[in-house]
Amino acid sequence: MTLQNFPVVLTFYGTPDERALTEEQTIPASLRDASSFTRVLCFLALGRADLEDHWETKLCSILSNTVSVASLLLATSGVFVSTSSPVPYFNYSTPATYFLLFMSLMLAMIAVLTSGLSMIRWLHTDQQWSREQLRTGGYFLFSYLLSIIMPILFVGKSLNCFVFAMLIAGFNFQNTVCRVITALWLVMYAICIGAILMEFAWRYAKSHKSR
Repeated sequence: MTLQNFPVVLTFYGTPDERALTEEQTIPASLRDASSFTRVLCFLALGRADLEDHWETKLCSILSNTVSVASLLLATSGVFVSTSSPVPYFNYSTPATYFLLFMSLMLAMIAVLTSGLSMIRWLHTDQQWSREQLRTGGYFLFSYLLSIIMPILFVGKSLNCFVFAMLIAGFNFQNTVCRVITALWLVMYAICIGAILMEFAWRYAKSHKSR
């Protein structure tokens, strides 16, 4: 038996995933040349001042993570609000502490509701239609970004209320060692917040300069 080899000419146009990725990341000029307010919203929602790499971000993945964090805060704040301190020297039932814990509970509940409703909305929205609407910008783009930002803001406010409630309870300790530990915790908290703000400012300036 004689085997014959026939030359085959192959033309490579890239894998289907690579072609789809290139098409999805091609953003119209109306989104690249957005206003300063829109760029700020993009940065708060997606971590950069435009939609260059994220205009097809998995929105539901972001919202599901927000729901998880908000649910954890909701459960934790609910325990502190509904129960009394198991030990007499850790008193978190003072008016200021209880108010902050209650605010943390309410904000976490709002975060769960807003992120859950946003997730339901985008799960039942046609992706092709959403892509076309995002190309035009305007109200739909603001709605898209705010559906990410608002739950995250509520989660951040809830977390800060809980942290300050614990700080007030810690400074009310009669033990000096516990007060020193609380003061160190406050310093570490301030350093972390400052580092996060500096990182955000640096990334925003870098993203704005690259335009």
